[in-house]
Parts: sequence; structure tokens; C-alpha cells
Amino acid sequence: MSVFISVNPANGRELSRTEALDSQAIETALAKSHAEFLRWRETPVAARAAVLGELARQIELEQRDLAVLMSREMGKPFKEALAELKKCAWTARYFAEHGPAMLADEVVGTDARKSLVRRNPLGPVLAIMPWNFPFWQLIRFGVPALLAGNSILLKHAPSTMGCSLAIESLFRKAGAPRGLVQHFPIDLEDVATVLADARVRAVTVTGSTRAGRSVAALAGQNLKPCVLELGGSDPFIVMPSADLDLAIDQAVAARLQNNGQSCIASKRFIVHEAVYPIFEARFTAAMQKVRVGDPMDESVQLGPLASMRAREVLHDQVQRAVAAGARLVTGGEPIDGAGAFYPPTVLAIDDAGTANPAASEELFGPVAALFRVRDLEAALALANASSYALAASIWTNDEGEAERAARTLEVGGVFVNGIPRSDPRLPFGGNKDSGFGRELGRDGLHAFTSAQVIWVR
Repeated sequence: MSVFISVNPANGRELSRTEALDSQAIETALAKSHAEFLRWRETPVAARAAVLGELARQIELEQRDLAVLMSREMGKPFKEALAELKKCAWTARYFAEHGPAMLADEVVGTDARKSLVRRNPLGPVLAIMPWNFPFWQLIRFGVPALLAGNSILLKHAPSTMGCSLAIESLFRKAGAPRGLVQHFPIDLEDVATVLADARVRAVTVTGSTRAGRSVAALAGQNLKPCVLELGGSDPFIVMPSADLDLAIDQAVAARLQNNGQSCIASKRFIVHEAVYPIFEARFTAAMQKVRVGDPMDESVQLGPLASMRAREVLHDQVQRAVAAGARLVTGGEPIDGAGAFYPPTVLAIDDAGTANPAASEELFGPVAALFRVRDLEAALALANASSYALAASIWTNDEGEAERAARTLEVGGVFVNGIPRSDPRLPFGGNKDSGFGRELGRDGLHAFTSAQVIWVR
């Protein structure tokens, strides 16, 4: 059995060790999850919603302690950790208030005396969650799934086991039955066994494209539905009509959110040649002013990467990008010291090609790739040339350009003059190598349900 070790990436100190569940413990957890599902699905939707409302309150009560835990386990700046938890509470409260109506039977007029469509839960869902948003990723999927009547087995990232335990505790304090949401630390090799178990009815993954492909293959073999939220290399398109002050300010925030480690973060900055020189100069100057340091210091804007290994991978990508012709504008060297710190870095891909690693790979850290293009059509073509298709933003005050981008970009969400983000009121997810299926909104609430037709002569 594996031992999962959590290390504070700001100083390299070990925080905790967690042993993976053995086969007997896995069986106990599966039996408990299935038994609890059978009871939970019979619980009135209003009662399920009440648990989510109490969950929101509980998150708010504990948010400062939970933010400290998050910052220590994965390096998120403390103020961003607080913001993540506030969003978790908002989402739980939103679905508590609005979700029951979305689950109501849909009456359809046919030649029957009565016909309707009912949304029934699937059963226990295996949730394979990442370290970068350790509370939000689970809440984003889990709150709608639970309201719909499912139970959850939470296989969290090895480095954020403290957050996993805290999530289980939050649901218990909110009144969820014991076993409805379970901390489920299993080895990777046990995922196939769990997915083959008839009691597990679905799986969701937030993580790398490689992980998504592996789990989707297992889900397909076992005819289990899945939702995949995978990598992203979001384009940030800037046109001459844009408010450059706003665009540059938001470009820095978009690239550095969560220490640059977000699937939905903007990573490719595609700028019209008429404003490119100004954008590069001012964006670079703003990146150079970013304060890097201890994530617990509320004045810090950029903390460490999640691990020394993550820093090594990112630095290798930067070096390969430069070797392939990218111009290093600023940054590009790991910061000395015990922590996994990497500076805000800007690469200019002057030929606007797609072969450079900075154009074709996901840069999971504070590294921005800049591209110069001649017009909107070239910008849209370059944006769509990526294998990733999670979200995109376009910065323009020309309504025609905005509409053209919305029709053309092959992504799950197009944001005009705003940073891509998730919102409980709207479906969230991507296309192509960024995965499939949706979380949040009505689509996310229905993701782990089956549509049952009821027809009465």
C-alpha cells in the first residue's frame, strides 16, 4: 500500500502522512456508500437541500482555518484560499435554493393521459479530484450530485489529504449521513477495481488529459458515465478597440490566479499587431512588479508551485520553448530557496506558430506566452489550433468582433471583456482534450442522473 505524503511547498516541510486503504477497507467503504445512497435517494429533495444550506453556513464558520489548511498543503495565497471557500459556500447555498426546482418532474404533452420525465440519481460516484482547488473542485461537482440523490467516494490528490478529511467533516457537521461523502484514499491501481464494482455507478475526474483518458477508458469498459474536466490553455485575445488598461490588469490576474495553476487560467495571450508592442511592454512591467513569497502573507500575490516536481516540469517547458525560438522577455529561472517558487515569466512567440511547446502544451504555472497576429481571423485560428478547448476570452469594444469570436471559438465558454470563470448558475466544462460533460448549472445538476420516462395511458 502507498503512503500519501503532504508537504508544504513554501518551505518543503512534511505536514502529514496517510496510508492508502487496503482491500478490506475499500470494500467497507463501497458497502457503506451504496447503503447510504439507497437511503439518501428516498430522502425528500427539500431535506437534501437543507443539508446543503447548512453546509454553506459551516464553510463560512470555518473558512479561516480551512484557508490556512489549503495554503499549507498546496501553496495557494491565503486571500485566494478565502475566496475559494466563499465561492464554495455561495454554490452550496445557490443549489439549496434553486436546485429543487431544476429537479422537478418535467410534464410533456403526448397522447397519454399523463407523461413526464423524472430525473433519478445514479448511485455512488467515484470523484478523482486534484490538488489545485482542493475544496472548490469537490463542491463544484459534489453539491449538485448530492442534491440529485447520489453518494460520493472522494479520492483526493495525495498531497491534499488534510483537505479531503476536512470536506468529509464539513458534510457530517452539516447533517449529511455518515458515509454519504467519504474520504477515500486509494492507490491508482485500485481505481480499476472500484470502477468495475457494480455498486459504483459513475466517475468524475478533474485533472490532466492523460488521467482523463485512462479513467474514461475504464469507465467505457464498465459502461459507467463520466464527466471529465481536464487541462486547458485558454486564449486571451486582445483587439485594438479593447480597453487596454483593463485588459492588461486582467491579463496579469488571469495568468497568475492560483499561482498560475488553474485549468481555466489564461495561458496564451493573442494580441493584434496594432497594440502588441504596448501590450507586451506594459504586461511585462506589471508581471515584474508582482510580489512573490509566503502564501500566508496577505500582501503576497504569487506563492509557490504545488511541489518541487511541478517546478521542474514547468522550467523544462520554458527551456524547451526558448530552445524552439521563443523570446524570454522576463523571468525564466527558478527562485533560490527551500520553496517551490517560480517567478512571473513572459515568453514571446514572435512567429505566432503552434509548434513551440509554449503554444502546444499547458503551462501549469506563472508563465505567459504572447503571440502577435495581424487580424481577428488569425487570432481565432490560432486560438482554435490548440488541442485544449476549455474557455477563452476576447477583449474588444466591437460587438461584431465579439459575436464572431463567440461563433468561432471551439471552447466550452467565451468571455467578452472578462476573465473565464466558473459560476454555479452556468454550466462549466470543455471540449476536445479539455474533456466532456458539464458541472454546475442545470446541466451539472443533471449530469449524474438518468432521465426516466413515466407514461400513463
